[in-house]
Amino acid sequence: MQPTRRRFIHTAGSAAVLYKLAGPKPELKAAGPNDKIGMGFIGVGIRGSYHLDVFKKAPGVVPIMAADCYDGHLAWAKETTDGKIETTRDYHALLNRKDIDAVVISTPDHWHARMILDALAAGKHVYVEKPMTYTIDEGKRICEAAKNSGKLVMVGSQNKTSALTAKAREVVKSGALGKINMVRLATYRNSPEGAWVYPVPEDASPKTIDWASWLGPAPKREFDATRVFRWRCWWEYSGGVATDLWVHELTTMHEIMDVKAPLSAVAQGGIFRFDDGRTCPDLLNGVYEYPGFILEITANLGNSSRSTGAMIMGSEGTLTWGRGGVTVTHEPAASPVAWYGLNGWTKAAKEKYLASLGIAPGQRPQVPPTKPPQTHPVERGFEHWEYFLKSLREGTPSKETAEEGHHAAGAAHLGNLAFRKKRRLRWDIATNKVSEG
Repeated sequence: MQPTRRRFIHTAGSAAVLYKLAGPKPELKAAGPNDKIGMGFIGVGIRGSYHLDVFKKAPGVVPIMAADCYDGHLAWAKETTDGKIETTRDYHALLNRKDIDAVVISTPDHWHARMILDALAAGKHVYVEKPMTYTIDEGKRICEAAKNSGKLVMVGSQNKTSALTAKAREVVKSGALGKINMVRLATYRNSPEGAWVYPVPEDASPKTIDWASWLGPAPKREFDATRVFRWRCWWEYSGGVATDLWVHELTTMHEIMDVKAPLSAVAQGGIFRFDDGRTCPDLLNGVYEYPGFILEITANLGNSSRSTGAMIMGSEGTLTWGRGGVTVTHEPAASPVAWYGLNGWTKAAKEKYLASLGIAPGQRPQVPPTKPPQTHPVERGFEHWEYFLKSLREGTPSKETAEEGHHAAGAAHLGNLAFRKKRRLRWDIATNKVSEG
């Protein structure tokens, strides 16, 4: 959004608090001659290519090496850096470089934990794409390693640090919504691209792809180029919609609501639109229990009639947020009289009841009008990845820590487990144990 542009979100009713982005976007400070950050990039496909492109433009960042199992991705890395970056199929070669201070990990989910742990052991700072983990068990190990290493670990769930998220958190903490009881989160798509049916390069073959390395800890199987480029469709490499789409919403909601993780979850779903050999569902609905409220969360890859959005519902109002802004719709004031409940009462009984409320016969009490709209600015902030560089240079804490990444990914994993086991599952984050009940 442009700094002076205001976008209104449609809401039911007439009373809403509307927000707009205001002010110039802040810029990272210029790097001094001794303030260079050497960076390595593990995985330079769809998301990894974005990271290489944005980090290379940042002040003081020097892209040193890119690692990927597909030669085509490595050729692109050379192309986008005018041949300046070195490339390798072996990410260990990247971690062995003394001139690399930090790494960006943008690989399939099943490789994240091993690469994070190896990077920390090699003394590197880590920026890892969401979800941080492939399983709940991996989370604790990464949290412990991050703490012991003294290195910065930041998870890439971009909305967590957005100005809109900060404003929504501020509104929730103000008490404007009253007693919060429910949160709804939803993502809707209806296209092959939205369901990860990405094109497979013509040259994809065992010659151009290190299949054994790509599989890594996943079950061994014959070469299949489709899995390399559409890996989110299979449980062996991904958590599907929960770890690709839910986790963005969960991370943001955890920040806004100031909660760590759910207590329990149930889920239903299946493959309704893309019956193309995938094993991960293309529709998944979950219901989570959090301390003090219930979360309903949906990802549907078979219909786009509803836009991506979210809402937090309380006794005094409903907050929605999305790419267009943040809105609070206030609850209308209720009448002090339960008129419907008086049906069937005698006239005398009704008048006596109304008199007890100070209402004379034939009169109706005045109901206060709903609160009028109010507009507040939302200051523009850094991009999520920029906070990683800012923390490195200033020695400030990560804006999305390993613990926060563990809790968000763990919540997504809990939903997947509940769906696959067809059970209500509980998660004790203190022990990291999952149980039925």
